[in-house]
Amino acid sequence: MDTTVADPLVGQVLDGRYRIESRIARGGMATVYVARDVKLDREIALKVMHAGLAQDEDFVRRFIGEAKAAAGLSHPNVVAVYDQGTDGQHVFLAMEYVRGRTLRALLTERGRLGPREALEIMQPVLAALAAAHRAGLVHRDVKPENVLLADDGQAKVADFGLARAETAGKQTKTGLIIGTVGYLAPEQVLTGHADVRSDVYAAGIMLFELLTGRQPHQGDTPLAVAYKHVNDVVPPPSDVVPGLPERVDTLVTLATSHDAARRPQDAGRFLAAVADVAAGLPRDIDERVAHGAHAATSVLPMPAPTTPVGPGHTRVLGPEMEPPGPPPHQPRHHPAPEVPRPTAMDRLIGAVTSRYVLIAVGALAAVILGWAVWYQAAGQYQHVPDTIIGMTLEDAKRELAADGVPVQVAEPVFSDKIAKGRVTRTDPAPGSRIAQGETVTLVPSKGRQPVDVPDTTGRSLDDAKKILAEAGFRAGEVTREGSHTVPRDMVIRTNPRAGRELTPDEPVDIVLSSGISMPSLVNTNARQAENRLRALGLDVKVERQDVGDRPRGIVLSQDPPPGTAVSRGDKVSLVVNKKDCGFLGDFNPFCRDDEGGGGDGALPVPNVVGRDVAEAQRILEGAGFEVDVKRQVGFNRVLRQEPGSGDGAPRGSKVKIWH
Repeated sequence: MDTTVADPLVGQVLDGRYRIESRIARGGMATVYVARDVKLDREIALKVMHAGLAQDEDFVRRFIGEAKAAAGLSHPNVVAVYDQGTDGQHVFLAMEYVRGRTLRALLTERGRLGPREALEIMQPVLAALAAAHRAGLVHRDVKPENVLLADDGQAKVADFGLARAETAGKQTKTGLIIGTVGYLAPEQVLTGHADVRSDVYAAGIMLFELLTGRQPHQGDTPLAVAYKHVNDVVPPPSDVVPGLPERVDTLVTLATSHDAARRPQDAGRFLAAVADVAAGLPRDIDERVAHGAHAATSVLPMPAPTTPVGPGHTRVLGPEMEPPGPPPHQPRHHPAPEVPRPTAMDRLIGAVTSRYVLIAVGALAAVILGWAVWYQAAGQYQHVPDTIIGMTLEDAKRELAADGVPVQVAEPVFSDKIAKGRVTRTDPAPGSRIAQGETVTLVPSKGRQPVDVPDTTGRSLDDAKKILAEAGFRAGEVTREGSHTVPRDMVIRTNPRAGRELTPDEPVDIVLSSGISMPSLVNTNARQAENRLRALGLDVKVERQDVGDRPRGIVLSQDPPPGTAVSRGDKVSLVVNKKDCGFLGDFNPFCRDDEGGGGDGALPVPNVVGRDVAEAQRILEGAGFEVDVKRQVGFNRVLRQEPGSGDGAPRGSKVKIWH
């Protein structure tokens, strides 16, 4: 917490709505405060731009456009953007307040993470980036400082879209790329260009840092680090931390390839690869790697070899002439005391004593053997059958009952060797001798130990079955449904969902996509629409027309129409309004900057389907809309909304939700 310096904004109310309560962080771009939204009575984070940036008109224009786009992202692993505004000289952004700490703070405390823990953190981060990539947004500043770890364990990615505004503002002043150079992809260094694959590169660098505790490229200056990103390959993390699995090395190598075409083509595909590797890691891999690294750094030097030079003396074979002391934490070795040699009388007494002891032991053994034979012959004991393990519970009961043995059944336990419903162990154990009337307890198996269902999202049916089989599962029922994001014949989800625990004795049902449902793009920002379609794997063709009474840079028409099922690789076309403002030029009220949200006052509508009704109202109102709640079946969850997610609507317009 940055609370040591008095801040003039603390206690003020911005825009008549946001009361600033305390300062929590200060960076190169803005200061972040905890504030209270007095209108909705909720705690928020308020990011207030520094005065120098707030006076830069180009920066402010880009910042507002990017903030509008980021506000349209609705994902549990994305820090939500509620509002953007100005109050005098202050330009601010109202965001979700996440109680917790940054991933950077965790790394500073721990040094590095084990491979399983690192991949568990990367998955929600990549899920957030994948949602942005599907919406046509590029983060441009993926790093541990922008990953927040909430107190409830959830990871959230912050500052979507802000890196672009910041970088653009600095480029106008210096003509150089200024940013977090340790995570810049080679193409960002060489050309300043960034796309979704640049985010994948930065995510690969961050994974390397989580695994090793340091960035792969070090240098005395930012320019030296940037040079290494362009000219040096990222080494495998196992070069730094011995014992890391080869598949984890491969993840980093692929994501940080100099050739962007060789990387996973968006965060969704990198997420699938990370989930696949994570599912195959042993449960104790973090402990193994930590132990191996500790052992590699804890080897003590061997003492110098010695040669005997006389009774009780040694000479060191080396330049030192003094015998070495014992290694640290090791007890010193002392010569054993001399034992006097036995006399002839001692040997005679020992021989006589040993003879009588052997006679006594033999007699005792004969008595015990005779007693055991008598009890066996008299029928006092039975044996638990050796064949009972693996029998069905009913068969085992019948076999013991036929021998007159009472049976009771214990609670089932997991077993990796015995199938569900069969006997996995007994008490007493098989082969044990039991007295007449003694009860045998049967312990049935409830199947193999549950493991996490692997993530097969976006994979083909054959690949999904293979991934499930490698994790010990078998595929169950296969069904289909439409999807806005998943191509035809690819997996939408499994049942149970990925990450849930399930015994491998139970089948995993698969839901396949019947095709990508073409989204509604008319009247939306053309650049974002094009990025969104390309992220879906579609072949986009853009045509331009001059329509004077329509905002420039928006989609006028699309082919195929909304709702049409398409597949990855299909050709789609967009007709976009040209930047022709007519004789009025920039004074034409219908001329709008295509950096914005697709029209004057038009904002993207957040997706609230499936959310709690009260939460949906808060999200929509925070995004600048009025909410009309309609009852459909009476559930406390939103069943549908109008306009839908991805559509644009004017600030203050009404969004209908049904529950």
